[in-house]
Amino acid sequence: MEKPGHKNKILKEFIRPLPLDENFCPAAVWNQIFLEEVLKNKARLPLLIAIVKDNDNTLVYNTRVFPENSNSEQANFYYAEQIVKTLLWVYGGYKIIIGGSNKIGEHIKKLYSKNGKRSFDIEIMSRIYEKPFTVEITDIENMPEEREETINIDRNLDGCRIGFDLGASDRKVSAVINGKSVFSEEVVWDPGSQADPSYHYNEIIAMLRGAATHMPKVDAIGGSSAGIYINNRVMIASLFRSVPQDLFNTEVKNIFLKIQKELKVPLKVINDGEVTALAGSMSLNKNSVLGIAMGSSEAGGFVDQNGNLKPWINEVAFFPVDFNPDAAADEWSGDKGCGVQYFSQQSVIRLARKAGISFESGSKPAQNLIKVQELMKKNDKRAIKIFETIGGYLGYALVHYYDLYKMSTVLILGRVSSGKGGTIIIQEARKVLKREFPGLYDIIDIHLPDEKSRRIGQSIAAASLPSINI
Repeated sequence: MEKPGHKNKILKEFIRPLPLDENFCPAAVWNQIFLEEVLKNKARLPLLIAIVKDNDNTLVYNTRVFPENSNSEQANFYYAEQIVKTLLWVYGGYKIIIGGSNKIGEHIKKLYSKNGKRSFDIEIMSRIYEKPFTVEITDIENMPEEREETINIDRNLDGCRIGFDLGASDRKVSAVINGKSVFSEEVVWDPGSQADPSYHYNEIIAMLRGAATHMPKVDAIGGSSAGIYINNRVMIASLFRSVPQDLFNTEVKNIFLKIQKELKVPLKVINDGEVTALAGSMSLNKNSVLGIAMGSSEAGGFVDQNGNLKPWINEVAFFPVDFNPDAAADEWSGDKGCGVQYFSQQSVIRLARKAGISFESGSKPAQNLIKVQELMKKNDKRAIKIFETIGGYLGYALVHYYDLYKMSTVLILGRVSSGKGGTIIIQEARKVLKREFPGLYDIIDIHLPDEKSRRIGQSIAAASLPSINI
């Protein structure tokens, strides 16, 4: 077995053509075929991958690979590379430990070096955990045991609360009194291009003060935002990508601690994908929920079987979902085939151009998305193909996600899911599962909330995050 793209005849085995992407090579399909071939080989080897993060929390992933020195060595390397990358962006950590194959271990160590292919990943993880990034190789018997904490969420909406959701193209805020929204607002903004951190601070504080005028008092504030947040500190977030690193460290990293000190109320901020999952769990009264927010980027979050959040970073935007060597590249990491180019307004715009839809020079991504959605209202065939293609992407990606989360419910939120397009996305995803993965079709329940919840549901759910005494 060869890695994708080694030979055209090999690549065709994995391709699943979609209306606007005839060379889509789903990660789920490639991995499935790889493992089926591995299991046929009696000399197959165990491979354990551990990801270590703060407080010695450790995730251990157990799989199988072809024997070393076989004709499928390059396929081994490719499989391990993609699994490690996915695990790292699911869980987050500063150390990778490879057990069972020295060759694969050396390959991963080379990739995750200062000048290696995954230098972006190690830079980001080092910034998040404020520790040097390392790769270790060991024997199976010396692999660490899995250890994991969970984050308890009380889901309380009593009192006067503010909830907000900060996206890269718009921000939403809700004033909530005893679980009922009395005010909601969406405002278009452009934080990603702003180098001055005072822009972000002033916009956020004005948003919160505006919502506060609609309630007699403010008991607590909960928020969600694209990025990675630890103890209300901004560790990495695309919203602040234009802020120079020195200003990020001094002005942005503790921006929400500063806001909390100024407003003098309990405040909690977490990743927007986690709030998507929480919103779904609360509205559906279910656990084991994977939330996917399709907005300016792709965000993910997971509520486990016990109704708790795991301390995972769930940066699904960086998950490899397309193994086509000519797949679309992420503008930030430079990596190809990652979710951000498949489940976001970037995906809509990329596919729109392939469908023959043009945009005005200088128009913003949010404006381009609105144009496509307006065409969708008119049943424009080009727009329909865009959302059919995204739905196909989603169907295959959910199979890949299931390997990691074992979710029973999937909730889709975000601007991309608004209107008729969202309905088409869900329909096409279900078709893929029913056609190629009937076992998972019966397990995974995909939900698309009502239009209002799709757009502001995250900000309302975020309001429940802080604990307060009424």
